[in-house]
Amino acid sequence: MSHTHAGAEDWAELAADELARAGYRRGGARAAVIELLDGQGCALSAVEIESALAETGSRAVARASVYRILEELEGLGLLTRLELGQGLARFEPARPGGHHHHMVCNRCGQIIPFEDEGLERSIERLARTSAFEVDEHDVVLRGSCARCCRG
Repeated sequence: MSHTHAGAEDWAELAADELARAGYRRGGARAAVIELLDGQGCALSAVEIESALAETGSRAVARASVYRILEELEGLGLLTRLELGQGLARFEPARPGGHHHHMVCNRCGQIIPFEDEGLERSIERLARTSAFEVDEHDVVLRGSCARCCRG
């Protein structure tokens, strides 16, 4: 399921510009991965990216190429790598000003992104009272999604 986010076009443009500055050519495989990630609402694994590209009928991209492109994008600070369990690294665009956390269903593996301003304020308050400078953070809540709770 894809979602369009505010700043999504900015991220795709930023990614293309940063890749060009780093000396990477504008390849069809890179463009396909960037376009796919640009439209996603949350993190995907390399296998999910490969499958989604094959399903959309866009340019087929081999798994090795997907991994290489993800490494390039992550190395340039354009992607965030998430370790949410299930032994898979997942990746999502590091969007300017965009930040969310994740709920992970222990039964079906569904990943649900969420934002919570109160949580963000609590983290900032904790950092101030602990004299700790937080560079980044990610909160992962684990449990059961609504579908699994009903089933």
